Amino acid sequence: MSFVTHLECTETGAQYEAGRPHNLSDAGKPLFVRYDLDAVKAAISKDELASRKEGLWRYREFLPVSKPENRVSLGEVISPLVRLHRLEKKLGVAGEVLVKDESRQPSGSFKARGLGMAVSMAKEFGLKHLAMPTNGNAGSALAAYATRAGIRSTVLCPDDTPACHVAETVFQGADVFLVNGYINHCGKIVGAGRQEVGWFDVSTMKEPYRVEGKKTLGIEVLEQLGWEMPDAIFFPTGGGTMPIGVWKAFDELEKIGWIGPERPKMIAVQAAGCAPIVEAWEKGEKHARVWEEAFTAAAGIRVPAAVGDFLILNAVRDSNGFAIAVDEERIFDAWREIGRTEGYMLCPEGAATYAAYEQALQSGQIDKTERVVLFSCASGQKYPLEDKARLKFIDRHKPVDFNQFK
Repeated sequence: MSFVTHLECTETGAQYEAGRPHNLSDAGKPLFVRYDLDAVKAAISKDELASRKEGLWRYREFLPVSKPENRVSLGEVISPLVRLHRLEKKLGVAGEVLVKDESRQPSGSFKARGLGMAVSMAKEFGLKHLAMPTNGNAGSALAAYATRAGIRSTVLCPDDTPACHVAETVFQGADVFLVNGYINHCGKIVGAGRQEVGWFDVSTMKEPYRVEGKKTLGIEVLEQLGWEMPDAIFFPTGGGTMPIGVWKAFDELEKIGWIGPERPKMIAVQAAGCAPIVEAWEKGEKHARVWEEAFTAAAGIRVPAAVGDFLILNAVRDSNGFAIAVDEERIFDAWREIGRTEGYMLCPEGAATYAAYEQALQSGQIDKTERVVLFSCASGQKYPLEDKARLKFIDRHKPVDFNQFK
């Protein structure tokens, strides 16, 4: 059973019929799924939710899939909140620093939530071929879930996408093509192929259901915190389905009476080499410009243009949050620091949130007493590390200097 009533344009408020496939609205903006929240409130309680075990599908009343047989699952989990005790001490903070670790999801990233939901709805609609652009993690998630559902998938990647991401996407069943450009260039080809090929475009925010899967992160974090809001959440921000989905979750939870009007500061984290949301926030703009010559090895946040840019910016501003850019070198210094201090292998996008937290402490944008959540979206083991590890070497044919070990 689904409690979906209709879809709604996020720009104009125009309503669209549920129960059939949609991409963007007639205004060219993302669509949101809307629910009969009074019926949701009557159907589920916090106690009932606490008794359930089945990963993201435990939130089924808040989700759009109407028939249980259409739920495509690869064993999604409730991902842990891991506290960084040693780094708290090193920084001299009194507040908790918590990492929401999405590396435990199928395909090794938070993309499992969004693509799992999009593919489930594609199965419900009887779609046969899905396509999307990706910088890596989303492509492997689409491949995995589409293959699981028996649906064909085509994925277009920038030609410098980390090879491990490309390989796992191929191995999980997608047709993969490399493109000499950025993810937005790949997206234009996917968009043009809707008419030429007949595939359905599941690009970020260009269909309504990926954000519904990401929404479960917001419900899950609050449940893990005993339904108490953290003071701030740091989001690695590319296409922005994570902050957009979490913000939508908070709105729905307030409307059913599970939380009040309080919100955490929503903080969009980008790399200095690709920071269109940061620039738009600083200038007070509603939309971000296309970022030319985008660069960062944190591939998941190398997105020159986000279709949902105004939704990200709205969440940041409405929560009294901010957008912050982190230098490339600092991202990878933070990556190593977290690993060597906490024994914890974040992805570089997750490391960017820690670097942003440090930066915000220094600037006074975050207080040392505040409880913060850092979202780490994928496994660090999915990224090429060899040139970042600063390895040491021993020549076995020469006398070993044992002083180096002391």
